[in-house]
Amino acid sequence: MKFEVSSTQLFSQLQTLSRVIVPKQSLPILESILFELRENVLTLTASDGEITIRTSLTVDAFEGEGKVAFGGKLLVDTLKEFSEQPLTFNIDDQNFKLIITSENGNYSFVGVNGNEYPEIMEMPAESREVQLPAHILLDGINQTIYCTADDELRPVMNGINVDMLEDRIVLVATDAHRLVRFSNMSIKTAEPVSFILPKKPANLLKNLLPKEDGDVMMRFDGKTLRFEFGRTLVVCRQIEGRFPNYNAVIPQNNQNKVIADRQSLVNACKRVAVFSSPGTGLIKLSIDENRMKISAQDIDFSTSAEETLACSYNGMPMAIGFKAPFLIELLGAVSSNEVMFELADPARAGLILPTDSPENEETLMLLMPMLLNE
Repeated sequence: MKFEVSSTQLFSQLQTLSRVIVPKQSLPILESILFELRENVLTLTASDGEITIRTSLTVDAFEGEGKVAFGGKLLVDTLKEFSEQPLTFNIDDQNFKLIITSENGNYSFVGVNGNEYPEIMEMPAESREVQLPAHILLDGINQTIYCTADDELRPVMNGINVDMLEDRIVLVATDAHRLVRFSNMSIKTAEPVSFILPKKPANLLKNLLPKEDGDVMMRFDGKTLRFEFGRTLVVCRQIEGRFPNYNAVIPQNNQNKVIADRQSLVNACKRVAVFSSPGTGLIKLSIDENRMKISAQDIDFSTSAEETLACSYNGMPMAIGFKAPFLIELLGAVSSNEVMFELADPARAGLILPTDSPENEETLMLLMPMLLNE
């Protein structure tokens, strides 16, 4: 078979697919990308055995049809050096030898029979189906993915829990030290359903969805998840098990509310955190009437720092400790200019909330405190 294709267009697709490929696979063909030509449509597939991505593009000057797989890394490393130009792919159907012809030269590869490539997991007829705008799914992933865990003993926390409820969609991630809950009230479903999206496919969707302005069709059957949008299909296995009851750990009726300028607080925390103990990363927030003192110290090296910021607060004076990297990351994810802390006491989790959110959206962040030695 033979076809002509834009170098930059093909490279963009191959670069996306290559994120799935894992070297030294138990099934060697999974280190390759599957090319399938049908008329003027070239379909590309990559898989690591757990996650499969399939996408397609239109080609020119095509002849014949068929399936053949070529080494993903070799293809990507070759095409990334090309400027925009047409490339001709000429594939021998007998020995699967590929010759790529560019404006200035030829490049030869040897592939393998594409019929040996594993088929994409099919969904049973009784699987559930939900359609939602791509930007809503993307927002939910962006707001939660950084709080997923890497816990071999509790694999359910290594992904994003998605609850499709009657009046909203809720995405939640936690690593037991911090938690983020993102809700969008514009998505509704007649029959509630839940699944846990693993971190790796969530990262892939995070990179793919910004290019989409349409809808995503999600299908799930209790074991497999399927996302279709534009000319792209992502199929993966969901994490099996029960996600922790996140609503039960969110403290209610927090009487102490602090509002501060988000960027000023982030910058102050970054400066003060340099002086915290490398072992704990402890940073202390001392809150009094309309002011917040941020401090840290490293007793071993006799270093310390503190800054004072103006804030809105009229509760009882209190001091609470947090792990600086976690606090800075959560504050960095807040979209509003001001941020609100809801605190009960120094021993209970603190809530971090944006003071204003886009219509139909709610984001809640929870951070566990650290013990202060006072």
